[in-house]
Amino acid sequence: MNDDSRVSFETQPQSLETAPAPLERRRPRELSLFWRTFFLLALLLLGCIVAWLQTFRALEFEPRALQSAQQLASLVNLSRAALVHSDSIARVSLIKTLADEEGLRIAPREPTDTFQPYETDSLSRRVADLLQVRLGEDTLVAREVNGSAGLWIGFTIEEDPYWLLTDPSRIGLVAGTTWLIWLAIAALLSLTGAAVIAGLINRPLKKLSFAASRLREGDFLASQLNEAVATSEIREVNIGFNRMAQRLSKIEQDRALMLAGISHDLRTPLARLRLETEMSVEDPQAREHMAADIEQVNAIIDKFLDYARPEHNKPQRVSLNQVIESAVYAMGNDPSLQITTNIPPDTAVMGDEVELQRVFANLLENAQRYGKDPVTHVATVEIAAKPKGDSVLVKLRDHGEGVSPDILEQLTQPFFRGNASRTSATGTGLGLAIVERAINRMGGRFVLANSSTGGLAAHIKLVRAAPEKARATAPTPAPTPAPTPAGGSSPSAAAAPAAPAD
Repeated sequence: MNDDSRVSFETQPQSLETAPAPLERRRPRELSLFWRTFFLLALLLLGCIVAWLQTFRALEFEPRALQSAQQLASLVNLSRAALVHSDSIARVSLIKTLADEEGLRIAPREPTDTFQPYETDSLSRRVADLLQVRLGEDTLVAREVNGSAGLWIGFTIEEDPYWLLTDPSRIGLVAGTTWLIWLAIAALLSLTGAAVIAGLINRPLKKLSFAASRLREGDFLASQLNEAVATSEIREVNIGFNRMAQRLSKIEQDRALMLAGISHDLRTPLARLRLETEMSVEDPQAREHMAADIEQVNAIIDKFLDYARPEHNKPQRVSLNQVIESAVYAMGNDPSLQITTNIPPDTAVMGDEVELQRVFANLLENAQRYGKDPVTHVATVEIAAKPKGDSVLVKLRDHGEGVSPDILEQLTQPFFRGNASRTSATGTGLGLAIVERAINRMGGRFVLANSSTGGLAAHIKLVRAAPEKARATAPTPAPTPAPTPAGGSSPSAAAAPAAPAD
């Protein structure tokens, strides 16, 4: 037996802190198809942009180095030629003009000068090598001379050494900010394209998901998909889905017609049989037995109709206190059934009042039939509820013999009866199946579990109704049977019925 069924409710009805684990199932982490497609496309496009950027920079490296070396060599050669062919007076004016107009500074190179080679990156080293090839092996390229930073090129004029100082920006690739701007623009366009493509891919699936949800709720008209879309694969899916929805709609209509026929065609002769029994059978005991058999057939028909009833009611605010009180009151004053309730005042859930009353009536009937104590032959049923977040947990347990753990999951299957071998098992096997379907229709969950101290517990998780402003409501008295003291319950976790399924 699963330890999840060991709840503190077994010793104290009002304590429902440890609700069964199956009701607290965590939803897995979800990532919509749109975002998954968007992230994959964005990752692919950004990877392509980075690869393209690196490829472009690699292909730009050698041409940029050659161009920079050629420009610097031309500056040195022109400066050298100008100084060689100018007289001493014109040379001073020329040096001043070069400094003012071109940003070039020419100074003698002294043996005591200290300098740092211009080797900041692979491009600068490549430019220095190319300059030595063009200007000679004695050419120097430095990034700092005597503590003064810049692009320094050492050359000779008629065996006299000189320094030429120029702007370091003459060596270098395109500025980093320029690349960042282009990269940001490319990334923005790529992400926009990825969003558009993801939306186009996700749109048909989103429509299909919506149509499937409407079909699940029985709204066949709103579940039709467009059969004239341009994409052939999506068109085929839409056509197949529409045909399926049409067939389901036809089946639903046939079922409604069949149920109406069963209700009319079977109940009419049963009513005549009941009348004939009352008027024609003289033996009181035989008449009582025949009437009981007819009532049993009527009850079986009711169970079939309840199970097959296609109800799609919109959830409404329902008082859980009144529903449980009405279900308890309907059980009458049978001394073989004792019910204890613990429902907090003003506990409200979202659902259908008639459906909820049918749920608790089936659970109590099941507990009364199969949950009796083997010694006292009295069915003791405890009902408790507690709010928990956006839910209300309800627990209904008996103190019978329970059921084998192997058949727990089968109890909610239609026509399955846990105690089929017992002579008292006169039910249809639909009681718990009706309960599970009704709870699911109201957006809740229903789980059965054996209690560690004996008996079967039914756990129900319902949607908690939002609190509303105080308003005057007409009290609806619901007398409780003598052996059923009423308690309070709260909106949150629920446990329920007796051992075998009805």
